[in-house]
Amino acid sequence: MADRDPQIMLESENSAAPASGAATQRKRGFAVLGGAVLAAGLLYGGYAWLFGGRYVETDNAYVAAEIAPVTPLAAGTVVRIVASDTMMVKKGDVLAELDPADARIAVAEAEAAVAQALRRVNQTVATGTALDAQVLASDADIRRKQALVGVASSNLARARLDLTRREALVSGGAVSGEELSSARNAFAAAQGQLAVSEADLAQARAARGSANGQSNANAALVGGTAPAENPDVLAAKARLERAKLDLARTVIHAPVDGVITQRSVQVGQRVLPGAVLMTVVPLAEAHVDANFKEGQLRRVAPGQPVELTADLYGSGVVYHGRVVGFSGSTGSAQALIPAQNATGNWIKVVQRLPVRVALDPKELSAHPLRVGLSMTATIDTGAK
Repeated sequence: MADRDPQIMLESENSAAPASGAATQRKRGFAVLGGAVLAAGLLYGGYAWLFGGRYVETDNAYVAAEIAPVTPLAAGTVVRIVASDTMMVKKGDVLAELDPADARIAVAEAEAAVAQALRRVNQTVATGTALDAQVLASDADIRRKQALVGVASSNLARARLDLTRREALVSGGAVSGEELSSARNAFAAAQGQLAVSEADLAQARAARGSANGQSNANAALVGGTAPAENPDVLAAKARLERAKLDLARTVIHAPVDGVITQRSVQVGQRVLPGAVLMTVVPLAEAHVDANFKEGQLRRVAPGQPVELTADLYGSGVVYHGRVVGFSGSTGSAQALIPAQNATGNWIKVVQRLPVRVALDPKELSAHPLRVGLSMTATIDTGAK
């Protein structure tokens, strides 16, 4: 050992020094990396403990709206179409027109029916005036015939008195048989005249009763109202208003603001009431139906804030909404062929429940959406 070369020993010492320094640096690097991993784990664990259950997210969300179908309220042939798919319309804008010829004829007939009803009512009023005059004439006739009955009664009393006197004098020969016979004839004639007068009076009273009944019946038709307010006239006016309404309905208007979609009607086509000609999508009133898994809804409640992004605009545009409510059933429960979970080979499938989210109208106006577009929704269940 004492004979070792000093030069070799110096070179050995110089090579050992860099190796020791490299090992120290590696240990320091591993320590830093381990500290970073530990810090990251602690941060993630803290975040998960504090916020991990606060937010629920789904990309199974789609834009929806209360689509308004455009249907005619009257039958007719389409003569003009203004609207086309993708057109923006305002409520009340003309979308299509039906042939108004039949409706105009119906309006003319209804107007004639109103005029005819007014004439009939006016005629009834005039007839009532004539019947009232007949009642007054019958009253006068009754009074005249009552006077004749009185005269006939007086004549009968005088004839009875003359007959009684002559019958008292006939035994003494003061009255001839001819005079007695004349007195008896006069008495019989007076009785007959009284009977005729009384019969005429009864007839006059019956005529008055008939005239009075006709007058009352006519008054019941008039009803004490103005001709324009008569029920027959009002019914004719109602039919006129219906005809005018049918005429107005030959022009079809937009029920809401929105975009025209699914236009299926063409010029010349015969349409019936209730047939869907097109639909109007009210984009300004669009909402989102987010389908969350049932396990995500434990802490979700109406009113909680929601952040949404659309695939159309990407993550750079964020919509802010609110939870409005929950659907009454899951999507599978309303499927055309619902799942038969009562069978023996049953496999549990996590269900999704639609959650309606209302959007901010201002954000919708700035970045319009379309029905059916995909969205990603994140609900903050910790917010109040």
